[in-house]
Amino acid sequence: MSRKVLLTLPWLAQLALSTACSTSEDVPRAVGQLESDRVEISADVAEPIDTILVREGQAVVTGDPLLDQNRARIDARTAETQAALAQSQARLDELTRGPRKELVAAARANVEGARRELEFRSIEPARATSVFERQLAARETVDQAQAALDAAQANLASLKARLDELLEGTTVEELRQAESAIDRIEAQLALMHIDAARHRSLAPVDGIVDSILFEPGERPAVGQPMLILLTGEQPYARIWVPGSVRVGIAPGTTAQVFVDGLAEPLGVQRGSVYPLLRAHRA
Repeated sequence: MSRKVLLTLPWLAQLALSTACSTSEDVPRAVGQLESDRVEISADVAEPIDTILVREGQAVVTGDPLLDQNRARIDARTAETQAALAQSQARLDELTRGPRKELVAAARANVEGARRELEFRSIEPARATSVFERQLAARETVDQAQAALDAAQANLASLKARLDELLEGTTVEELRQAESAIDRIEAQLALMHIDAARHRSLAPVDGIVDSILFEPGERPAVGQPMLILLTGEQPYARIWVPGSVRVGIAPGTTAQVFVDGLAEPLGVQRGSVYPLLRAHRA
């Protein structure tokens, strides 16, 4: 049977059961249908179809591209994730390198300034108390001086802690957090690469394009078939055998096959018959 027959399936077939090549009308016949294995190529994403790369009737092999769906959305998400990965990698590099000497110098200068501020504020409460006792100022003046002293002490403690942090360097926990952030974003990026690959449909097996169900610009739903392939080395006949003749059939029984559109049974020109490989009770 030629390749062209594969493209015009299904055809009705009749199987004449006999033990020879007789074409007598009284020979029992069973009606069936020529079929091929069908593979549906379904949409993994709900994006418009950009390009159809095959035509109906075209033979394809495993891995051949069939059609492309629009990638604008997944490309934008991939670019966003790549930027987040670069940011996390830069943060890890910063933690690994440790603080810059300029940052340490600035922190030392801030501590020195806070210390001088504390020295100045330390004499303010005594001065304000002396003025208050001479009844030259309100009690509020003493309270304000004490509050300013407390704030200066707190500021100095905070800046010292910051300087100690810079001098101590990066902790192991900080490095682990930065590394884990990179691992998480790399996993997201790998998943997006898988999603991006699914925007191009590939032939899963060798076969022939039977029908294309969408046009460019149309948007299939997820799981909806977009294209159908016929596979297998050749079509096969699915025959419904009547129960009245089933008892006379066994694997290896020979038969003549008649196909609509052909005057003679298949194989008559070569004087051959076809063995029945399988039989099922109707």
